[in-house]
Amino acid sequence: MSQFLSPVDSTTIPILEKVVGFAQSRHTVLVGNLANADTPGYQVRDLSRSTFQERLRELIETKNSPYTSATDRVDHYDSAMREVNDSMKSILYHDKSDVGIEQQVLEVSKNQSLHNMAIAIMQNQFQLLNVAISERV
Repeated sequence: MSQFLSPVDSTTIPILEKVVGFAQSRHTVLVGNLANADTPGYQVRDLSRSTFQERLRELIETKNSPYTSATDRVDHYDSAMREVNDSMKSILYHDKSDVGIEQQVLEVSKNQSLHNMAIAIMQNQFQLLNVAISERV
């Protein structure tokens, strides 16, 4: 465990990093569904957005909640970050329904939008950090 939160940890960058990671993992699963659309007996797979969002919300609440000491805050933050990582490993489920190619393409498109939005916000955060570091306003 780290002993302190870095300046980057006090921004939204770690949260956005998890969103980008989830979007990338989900993209891989959705593209696999498209690739296997004509495979007899193939079951559509997906990652649960609601489970990921719930774990992410818990992480944000932990990050923003006041603690008595800096060590407690770091310990709770590290623990919440591990829970988000663990949720991404275990939220894969099989859907017995027959989802068409159009639905899968729509899901890929929505997922790509989530990924692009997180990357754009992250770039903005890095630009703000760069300005702060260089002391230019």
